[in-house]
Amino acid sequence: MQRTLSIVKPDGVEKGLIGEVVRRFEKEGICIVAMRMRRLSRREAEGFYAVHRERPFFNSLTEFMSSGPIVVLVLEGDDVIARNRALMGATDPKKAEKGTIRADFAGNVEKNIVHGSDAPETAETEIRYFFSDLDLVW
Repeated sequence: MQRTLSIVKPDGVEKGLIGEVVRRFEKEGICIVAMRMRRLSRREAEGFYAVHRERPFFNSLTEFMSSGPIVVLVLEGDDVIARNRALMGATDPKKAEKGTIRADFAGNVEKNIVHGSDAPETAETEIRYFFSDLDLVW
């Protein structure tokens, strides 16, 4: 069993897509072991995306991620990181496969509805950013 972090970004929340994203996880047999809605401060968004601090999109990304509520989820299942990334689709919705979350709902590369961890180490760090062991269903 593997765990990963998923985020429904502010544009996904604003478009009323929380339930649709959760439905797609559950349809694929992915278990949700923690979930919460919150609004990130700019500082919290900068901390979460610190790995991208030197990238040209850092400021607009952190501004966007702190612009409205998000839903953070911990997903669990066999090979869940790869499965979640397949469900999300490519970062650029124009390049995402038809039927993926981003192809179906995203507006552009930055406002692309969802975030998902890209590796086990990243997943562990990202989960710990939002959740303690007490928050996770075992």
